[in-house]
Amino acid sequence: MADLDATDPASHELEEGVRLASGDRLEQFARAGTGDAFCFVGEGADERPVVYVSIDGEAGQLEAIENEYRSDLPDLGQRRDRAARALGITPTELPSQATALARFKALSQGPVAKTCRVVGYEGEPFAPLYDTTQAWQ
Repeated sequence: MADLDATDPASHELEEGVRLASGDRLEQFARAGTGDAFCFVGEGADERPVVYVSIDGEAGQLEAIENEYRSDLPDLGQRRDRAARALGITPTELPSQATALARFKALSQGPVAKTCRVVGYEGEPFAPLYDTTQAWQ
């Protein structure tokens, strides 16, 4: 199980100056034990985009995170299936890993990605999920 705390995210502040390049609101709603944050983008309800902000100056890097979880939790697939069933979803209804990663990659290069671009306190953009420099030019 991931070390994630959504009970009191306000008790852990984002580093001062960490913001979205778009100027939209960045609202933390959960914190990982490592200090990384999960934040809603903009105003509104829970349908807003979510940004993962690493304390290492990254906004994602899913492959590295997945590899770390898989090495720590070799039964991750079984846990995923158990969680799906608890939510009333059959595991076969879940998208494949390739489909989910393709969707993340497509979103990281679309218009929502511009809105969700995280900038550090020195004004430098955090590394995105994927190399998307051409998408923002």
